[in-house]
Order: sequence, then C-alpha cells, then structure tokens
Amino acid sequence: MIDELHVAGVALIRDATINPAPGLTVLTGETGAGKTALLSALKLLVGERADASSVREGDGHLLVEGRVFLGADDVDGHVVQRRVEAAGRGRVRIDGRMASVAELSRLVGATVDLCGQHEHQRLLSTATHAEMLDAWAGADATRALDAYREAFQAADDAKAELERVRELARAGDERLEQASFELRRIEEVNPQPGELEQLEEDLPRAEHAETLLRAAEAAREAVAGDGAAMDALSGAVAELRAAARYDDALSQLADSLESALINVEDCAGQLRSYRDSVELDPEELEQMQARMASLQGLMRTFGPGMADVFARRDRARELVEAASDSGARERAVEKALRAAEAALASAADALDSVRSTAAPRFAAEVTAQMARLEMGGAELTVALERMPREQWGKLGPSHVELMYRPGAGLTARPLRRIASGGEVSRVMLACKVVLGQADGVDTLVFDEVDAGVGGSTARSLAAVLVDLAKTHQVIVVTHLAQVAVMGQCHYLVSKAAGADGRPETSLTLIEGEDRVAEIARMLSGDTSKISLEHARELLAQA
Repeated sequence: MIDELHVAGVALIRDATINPAPGLTVLTGETGAGKTALLSALKLLVGERADASSVREGDGHLLVEGRVFLGADDVDGHVVQRRVEAAGRGRVRIDGRMASVAELSRLVGATVDLCGQHEHQRLLSTATHAEMLDAWAGADATRALDAYREAFQAADDAKAELERVRELARAGDERLEQASFELRRIEEVNPQPGELEQLEEDLPRAEHAETLLRAAEAAREAVAGDGAAMDALSGAVAELRAAARYDDALSQLADSLESALINVEDCAGQLRSYRDSVELDPEELEQMQARMASLQGLMRTFGPGMADVFARRDRARELVEAASDSGARERAVEKALRAAEAALASAADALDSVRSTAAPRFAAEVTAQMARLEMGGAELTVALERMPREQWGKLGPSHVELMYRPGAGLTARPLRRIASGGEVSRVMLACKVVLGQADGVDTLVFDEVDAGVGGSTARSLAAVLVDLAKTHQVIVVTHLAQVAVMGQCHYLVSKAAGADGRPETSLTLIEGEDRVAEIARMLSGDTSKISLEHARELLAQA
C-alpha cells in the first residue's frame, strides 16, 4: 500500500505530495491538467524504465519518493526514492541505502498493478490466464501445479539421462579404446581422495627429516642441557629466593622467573617429543617421492588438478561400462523414463481436473461482475485444451485462454481478438474484483477505466470500484462524477502558471464545498446552483 507519494520535477509537476486512502482514492481534473504526469511518477516508483524526457523542462532532475507498506505484516513500511537526471542517469534508494531498479521492481512493483489503457497487455496475454485461474482456485490449484511441475522436472531429467546413456552407448571403437586406456592408466595408480593433500603435507618433513631432527635437538640441548638455560634460570630463582628475605620485590621477580622456567621446561619436553617423532627412513621417503611423482604424472596428463583426474576416470569408467553392459543400463533408464512420464501424466490429469472444475465457476463470477458493469449479454468463458505432450510446459499440459462472447447466441472467441479497449478495461476490472486478494497485489491504479462509460453504467462502475476497494488500495483517475463521489479521498489535479511563468501542475486534497464544486464541474461543466445541488445530492448518497 502506498502511504505517501512525493513528486518533484516530473513533466508539469514542480512539487506535489499525495496521501492515498487505504481504500478508494480518486483524482479528477480538466483534460491536460497533468494527471498523466502523476501516473508517470507511479511507474517510476514501481521500477519501470526511466525516461529522461519526463524531467520537467528547465529542471536538472526529477525525484519520486514514496512510503510504502508491503503486505499486512509490514508494520514499519519502507521509504523508496527514484531520482533521474536530465542527462539520463538514475539512482534508486530503499530505506536510505543504494539499490537497483530491478530490486525496486521486485520489492514495490510486485505489490502495485497499473491498470491503464496501455497496461492491458497482461490480460490479453494468454500466458497469464492459467495463473489467473489458479490464483482464484486457491490451494487446490497450487498443490496440483506444484506436483505437476515436480513431475515435469523429473520427466525432463529422466529424458536427459536417457539421451546421455544412449550417447555413451553410441561411442565409436576409437573413443571406447581411448576411454579404456584412460581408465587403465588412472586405475594403475589408483589415486585416493585427499591423498595428494596429505602427501603435500608429509613429504617436505620426510625429505628434510635430518635438518628438522638436528634443529629440534640443538634447541632442546640449548634449553635443557648441562649448564643450559634451564640450569641458569634455576640458579637465578634460587639466588632471588635467598635474597628475598631482605626485599619482597625480589620475591615477585623470582615468581616471574619461576613461571618462565616452567614454560621453558614445557618447551624442552615438546622439543624432545618432536625429535623422537622425526624418522629417518630412506625407504619410506623413496616410496613417498615415487607416489607423488605418479600423482603428478596423472595431473599432467588428465589435470590440471586431482579433481579433473577423478572426473576423467568417472567418465571413462561410465563409457566403458555403458559399452559392455549389453544395453542393460539403457533399458533401466528407459524404464525410469516411462515411470516418470506416467507420474507426469497423472499429475497433468490432476491439474486439469482442478482447473476444469474451477474454470466455469470463475467465468460465471466474472460474467456476473461484467453484468454489473452493464456489458449487455457479454459473457466470459475459459477454454482448456490439452496440448500434445511435446508442447507441455511449466504452466501445465493444457492451453488456458479467456474467451469473450459479446452477446447471447454469438460464438465465444479469444478475448485478445474481439474485445474493444473499453470492453477489455471493464473485463479487467471484473476479473480484479473476482480475484480479490488472490491476485497478490496491494494497490491497483486505474487510468481511463471509465473510457466510453456514462449514465447508469457509470454508477455501476463506481459500485464495482467500491467493492474492489474493500480488498485493495485503489487509485482511480476518472472523468465520471459518479465515480469521484465514492472516493475516500479526492485530489484535484489542476494546471496554472507558476512563479517563474512556466505551467505547473498541482494536486490538492479537496473536501467540503471545494469538492462539491469539482463534482458539479464534472457533471455539467459549470458551478451553477442546479449543478451544485446535484453534486451535493450525489455526495450525500455516496
């Protein structure tokens, strides 16, 4: 939900702020007043592509800021900012930190649906019709679609495995001979995981054992030999203890030296243990060096690393086994593929069953809303057609499409081919009402949803928008007084010359007599006494 929107430097808007209501917000004004500029700002807020031509003439940049709440659990909200320079560069900030346009689109764009005359492509795209039906069907469709997609992936994996096994089986004699040679060469050495790393640690010690032994013994002798450091420290401690009866300060120094003596004794013990652990074994050293040479030889041939050697061995073994198992492996994989396809067919039937059950009920509810919008005898139906197996995809095994019947006795045809712009606008509105909260968005913005609408249809349209505002935040740009009077809040969009002489669009929250006057203008184009009385009557009824 959009809690607050601040716009600066967008088209004719110098600086404007609106606070949409949680339910229905209406924006009205004369044609050309600048309502389109506000819609452009909303598009920037939800992460659509920026256009430097939207920057107000004479300004260096535009700025769109919004405080949004993303879902019912978002109690603190988020502050998002979009800045576009006149030179074309743009910046995005979310809660004060730098962000990308893609992140803005994922965060805010997913919760706001712009439903203008030029945003009907989603409804006209058949790819979204299955998603719409599944959203309305709810948990049953979600479970069935998840099971289908899991089975679809398993069948794809099984098919890929069969192709791989068959490719191995088709390997020519030369390739098989090469694989056999590689396998024999590697298995002769029989490298083990972790062996190289252990040798790299142990071999330097074995090669330099004499140096290590000599260093350890020399160090031990220096600290623990006759007359060495330990004897000197012991003598010093004894001297200090004897003299300490005359000065306590020497007692403390004696303690310090005694602590150092203990550490030296520990070090001498460790040196002794290290010396005893070093082995001078020329035969073992020779074996280790030979083993390292063998492993390095494998890496030079099949590397560069041991991981590559192991991978080469596995591929060679697989090829040799595939050529020698007389088709047994291929038959096993074929059996697994048949089982995966059977599971997929079952999941596809279950998904189609859920959709087939939901489709007529969904279509009936949308048609009922269309009737409220006084679309005559127009009817929406949902066509489901099972596709050949090779055309199945992640959306399901059947083609799902919304069909439009303009009147009784007429043939239902694809919505994308027959409905006019105004009809599509009202069908979209009917679908939104039926979907309710299942469509996954919080805010709906309608532009020109009332195109070509008047009379009793206008009242019906207003009633449908009010119903929709019970489950969504709805922002409507309208020319219909019947719609405008239903708004929880009403903003007037007007244009006038600014202080610098340039035209400037302003957005003003209107209430009381100001709102009455605007409704009167929308009704008759003037604010005569009769128009004002009519406006007050409409507002009172609302």
